[in-house]
Amino acid sequence: MDIREHQRALRERYQAGDGALQTITVRSGVSDLADPLHCAQTPDSVPTTTWRSGAHPAVGGEGDVPCSVDLLLAALAACQETTLRLVAANHGIELTAVDVVAEADWDPRGTLGMGRDYPIGLTGIHCTTTVRLAGDIDEERATRFLRSAERYCVVLATLREAPSVEATLTIAQAEGDNRPGRP
Repeated sequence: MDIREHQRALRERYQAGDGALQTITVRSGVSDLADPLHCAQTPDSVPTTTWRSGAHPAVGGEGDVPCSVDLLLAALAACQETTLRLVAANHGIELTAVDVVAEADWDPRGTLGMGRDYPIGLTGIHCTTTVRLAGDIDEERATRFLRSAERYCVVLATLREAPSVEATLTIAQAEGDNRPGRP
């Protein structure tokens, strides 16, 4: 695939200042609210897709669906692999295999509220990527290829350069709930 040609119209449109800034949105999907262990998410970009997720077994989950950290790590692995494939296509490099392993360090005691000595959240993320190339490629070209793939991976860059994150949690009145003191 000629990736430059495939992206040409997009690059021209963005260069002209049209539509370059995007907002990517994922929303809660339909799920059983009586089940505290499972939920669903749907991306606005592909509304026919629903990702099921749930609590990790280390905090009482059933282990039957990915947990939210699995989804985060899958996003990193998917972005790394997609970026490698795009950069390889752009550089005219043929890949024979790509293997991405994303891992995270986590202590569930923080999530379980077992004390302030335990962090809530991941304490480290490790991403190891192995790429096999067809034929011979000189070391300088291979180094440029890998640097480009690392540089342009959106999820990797986001995790490394942590953007500001705003979280708003509110309580809305249930339909038909007119009790005093309800928002």
